Amino acid sequence: MATQSELEDIDDLPPSAKLVFKVLEYKGALTQKQIVEESMLSARTVRYALERLEELGVVEEDVYFADARQNLYEINEAADVTADGCEAQNCAD
Repeated sequence: MATQSELEDIDDLPPSAKLVFKVLEYKGALTQKQIVEESMLSARTVRYALERLEELGVVEEDVYFADARQNLYEINEAADVTADGCEAQNCAD
């Protein structure tokens, strides 16, 4: 579970990073190129958003086996948070 300070950090992210987080939350693991297509953000903006999300530990990077030149990004299940800063089990209301 994410700590309260990590939840507050997600609230402090720019809207583009929150959008990238939501795209990953709804679509699952995606490459950077796929995130660009889904979010309609520029590649540079997506790259910056992913860096910020990785720094917080809510998104993790993995090898994309279909094309090893790309990386696959997915929400870190250990963090288990949503973009509005709620822990999954406490936001059922």
